[in-house]
Amino acid sequence: MKELLDKLSSYNIFNYLFPGVVFVVLLSKISEYDLIQKDIITGAFLYYFIGLIISRVGSLFIEPFLKWINFLKFSEYSKFVSASKVDEKIDLFSEVNNMYRTLCSLFLLLAISKVYETYLSELTFFKNYGSVFIIVLLLILFVFSYRKQTSYITKRVESNQPTP
Repeated sequence: MKELLDKLSSYNIFNYLFPGVVFVVLLSKISEYDLIQKDIITGAFLYYFIGLIISRVGSLFIEPFLKWINFLKFSEYSKFVSASKVDEKIDLFSEVNNMYRTLCSLFLLLAISKVYETYLSELTFFKNYGSVFIIVLLLILFVFSYRKQTSYITKRVESNQPTP
């Protein structure tokens, strides 16, 4: 377990594991849902996965929404890549920035969980098909995450090509 934790980057810890643990603990405090695991290994993987979901919701929904309402403005990706090569602190700032976005997502998902528990869990559809609905939502979430990550890779490759 120690070797596994040693291999986790600070990005993985602060953008996946930390939000996953915080979400599970706060969810158990504000709702009847208790996802806290007694087994540390199972817990670490579950919390990491929950944190990954929280992070993806932030990346695919919160970030675009905040850009759409002009709350955020991003630099062009090619400029970000070039500047990161010159100023190594930009990567650190970007990591912290992503953590804040993930925390915004965490609190949004806590609120949605509470609304679900209070109002929606009694609806027949969610009683009968709730788990299927969640699986489909997760599939859609990760398909769009895959597309976004592929786009970043493509932009990074293109920004590292020599100009003719």
